[in-house]
Amino acid sequence: MTKHDVLSLLRAAAAPVSGEQMSKALGVSRAAVHKAVGQLRGEGYTIEAATNRGYRLLAEPDRLSGARIGQALAEHPWRERMVVLQSVDSTNNYAKNLAAAGAPEGTCVIAERQTAGRGRRGRSFVSEEGGLYFSCILRPRAAPQELLHLTALTAVAVSDAIEAVTGMQPQIKWPNDPVLSGKKVCGILTELSVVAESNEAEYVVAGIGINCNQLGFPPELSGIATSLRAETGKPVDRSALAAALARSLERMGRALFEEKAAWIARFRERCVTVGKDVVILRGDTSSPAYAAGVGPDAELLVVYPDGTSGAVSSGEVSVRGMYGYAE
Repeated sequence: MTKHDVLSLLRAAAAPVSGEQMSKALGVSRAAVHKAVGQLRGEGYTIEAATNRGYRLLAEPDRLSGARIGQALAEHPWRERMVVLQSVDSTNNYAKNLAAAGAPEGTCVIAERQTAGRGRRGRSFVSEEGGLYFSCILRPRAAPQELLHLTALTAVAVSDAIEAVTGMQPQIKWPNDPVLSGKKVCGILTELSVVAESNEAEYVVAGIGINCNQLGFPPELSGIATSLRAETGKPVDRSALAAALARSLERMGRALFEEKAAWIARFRERCVTVGKDVVILRGDTSSPAYAAGVGPDAELLVVYPDGTSGAVSSGEVSVRGMYGYAE
């Protein structure tokens, strides 16, 4: 029995439910029920305890809740691997430390805010309250060159989770940015540790930052960033989204090789960069090109003005859309 089970009973009850009733239903002592209720209250749940009547759930917190994430995951194998924090420098840093210490695949670090969030190419990532900051440990048995498509598949997994909770399916700006209304709604940063002796991945940390309930952004971001709440017009249940994201990433992990082509096809369908003129940035140089398609490892297939063609890897370059398309 966990606090998730007590929360499920309280949610389902149409009337106050006694500690004795819950202890019998769950097969535990009343003291265990009392302890679980105390844990839930500590996480911000308002639970009324009326003498001779029992417990009643009055309100749930407007914040990430380990109990609610666990309850939403039900019998999922990752259910007990959720680490929920109020604040952290970087969920990726925290997850990498756990991974190095042997944490299993599916361990997810989830935070209300980050004080030093990081994006691709060393950029900072704005991580104020209202967003969902989520890093997941994966342990694929493969060489780094066999995992070039992992970041793209992570973007598909994020898109699936957002659609499951909001009904809106983001498109994806190559290489891995989910977008709504042409604006970035999520940032993804994957980091890899390699075993030197075998040249095989020790672990991968997939870091995901989703703009959920923010209603405004700094001036430098207001033209290129949006949030789920801004797009849907209503608050997003971030705990439900965290659970949906865990489920989606677990499916992705299982599909990473055996269903690779099908997932790449889904990425290709959602990629809004294809069919657009782009500028390819390599260091201090830039080259105009036309984005003609997506290759089997999620590389961007491009055609240059002189008619030659090539394939662009996300690790090599940054691609910026021309004609005002959001970075």
